[in-house]
Formats: sequence, C-alpha cells, structure tokens
Amino acid sequence: MSAALLAMSRHLEVRDVLKTIVASARELLDAEYAALGVPDDHGGFAQFVVDGVDDAQWKAIGPLPRQHGILAAMLKEARPERLADVRADPRFEGWPAAHPDMSDFLGLPIRDGDEVIGALFLANKKCPKPDGGCGFTEDDEELLTILAQHAAIALTNARLYERSRELTIAEERSRLAHELHDAVSQKLFSLRLTAQAAAALVDRDPDRAKGELQQVAALAAEAADELRAAVVELRPAALDEDGLVATLRTQIQVLDRAHSARVTFDGRGARALPAAQEEAVLRVAQEALHNALRHSGAARVDVTLERRGPGAVLRVTDDGGGFEPRATRRAGRHLGLVSMRDRTSGVGGTLTVESALGEGTTIEMEVPGG
Repeated sequence: MSAALLAMSRHLEVRDVLKTIVASARELLDAEYAALGVPDDHGGFAQFVVDGVDDAQWKAIGPLPRQHGILAAMLKEARPERLADVRADPRFEGWPAAHPDMSDFLGLPIRDGDEVIGALFLANKKCPKPDGGCGFTEDDEELLTILAQHAAIALTNARLYERSRELTIAEERSRLAHELHDAVSQKLFSLRLTAQAAAALVDRDPDRAKGELQQVAALAAEAADELRAAVVELRPAALDEDGLVATLRTQIQVLDRAHSARVTFDGRGARALPAAQEEAVLRVAQEALHNALRHSGAARVDVTLERRGPGAVLRVTDDGGGFEPRATRRAGRHLGLVSMRDRTSGVGGTLTVESALGEGTTIEMEVPGG
C-alpha cells in the first residue's frame, strides 16, 4: 500500500495517475482485471482506464462503456459493491462479445467530498476456487477503500495541476497574441504608408519610388519574421513534453475512438527531430487526417512515421474516395495542400500526394532531420 501511494504521488498528469491507481489496485488485491472510469455529464465516461486487458482485446471490445447497470449504481448511489458473481446480479446488462468473462466483483466510488469523481472496480480475484468462487473479502474492501481515498486526493491534485497548466498556457498565448498584434500591426501600417508613397512617386520620381519599394520589401520581411517567431513560441506544449511520436499516437488514439473509420499509427523507431520539423510534421499529419476523416469517406486511415537516415518520413494513407489533384487545383479547392506544402518546404522537406478517384489517397512528407 505504501508503495502504491508513493507511486500515485509521483505523477501529475491525470492519465498517468489513473493508470497507477488501476495497476496498484489490481496488484494489491491480486485481481485478474481492474478498471477506473471517470464519468462525463452525458451518461458516458470522459476517461476509462483498464489493467489486465491487452491493447488488441481492448480494441476488439469496442467503444467506451456507458453508465449503466452496476457502474451506474456505484456512481449514483456512491456505495461499494461486492458481489460473488456479477453476472447473477439483476442489474447486470451483459457485455460485448470480446469482453473477458468476469465473475466475482468489487467496486467502489472515488469521492471528493460529496462529489463522485470516478468508479474503481476489480474482477476475478486470483485464488483457488474449488466450490466455484472465493470472491473478494471484507479485508479486500477495506484495503480498496483506503486506496480509493488516496486516489481521490491524487486525482484531484492532478486535475488542479492540469488546470493550472492550461491557465498558464492560455495566459502565455494571450500575451503573445497581444505582442504579435502590436508588432505586426505597426509593421503593416508602415508597409501600407510606404506602398502608398511608392505609388505616388512612380510617375514623377521613379528612383525614389524604387527606394520606397525596397523599403516595402524590408518591412514585409520583418513582419514575416515576427510571425515566424510567434509561431515558434506557440509550439504545441505536448510536443515539448512528450515528443512527436507520443503526441501523434495520443491524438490518433482519440481520433480512432471518435470516428467510425479505423485510424492506426506505427512509429517504426522514428527518433527525435529538430523542434521546427517536429511541429511541421505534426501539423501536416493533422491536416491530412482531417481531410481523410471529414472528406474522403474512408473506412481506414493508416499513419506511419519511420526513420530515414537522419530524418523521418510521415505517411498518411486512406482508402477513401480519392480525388484528382490537378482538377482540385484548377477548381480552386486545395484541401489544405497549399498549407501542407508550405509547412514542408519551410523546414526543408518534400511533400508528395498520390490520389485518384476511387483509389484513396497517400500523403508522404519527408524531413531531413538535423
């Protein structure tokens, strides 16, 4: 128990705290399965963490569970549930075909004062079962109650930390936006006046007009530098903290659960890249995924990031309806391709787009590394 509490106190990210709580509970009570759900306000779960189920099995189970049956009772009535066989309980409503079979069950609400902020439960205690099941004991329930009390503290602290970080980021972005507005506004105002002066001098004093136009070019370059500097400062926080591979994997897992299409990611040993290149790769991946999921009608989207020499190659492939790139350009519809090409060329990379009607789309971005 001491080791479990220390492990919980080491983490500040909500997801890490949830994983630690679940793994600790499963180990402490010698259970086959453990899970923790954080409810949302719409009858489902904002987060749901399991231990004892591998990734393939979890994927096969399907969407996150809803608040129903015994889980709903724990959340609404805020009381422990200890059952010899969960399947025999009248509130039991079944589970998906790929769901593991469970019998003995122990669940507790996680409470912060009067608020229930989660439900922690275990299933299938590991022990000899000559008569069909030994189940969880009162001692198990007491132990899990202590863990749940500390879990509430750890989870609340993690939420406060993330909220504090979000506010800090928001304040910093607001400051940068204000500075950017002031700096670029001044540059653009000067640019406008200088361009007007050049236009007035073109006919009567071409040499002076040429000088004014050179000043226009210089002011435009300064404005571009201001924007570029702001973009660097506004680099996504997740990249700085987790790196490109972890950030992509997390975002793609969210998209996979949010859309009917299957979305997969394979990192293939890609290593860290210079900061500007990592941000460009992330933005191109996001744009390509947006197109595939919103416009292509794809049933599957595969994202790979693999090492190539000192650099890396990002590939986003979908089996959607595809398009004719040349026809798209002629029609003035770019599907974000211009933005993707600009981001790629801005870090010295190359972008290729392969697509045809009815044959899906593959977008490949290669960056040089550093």
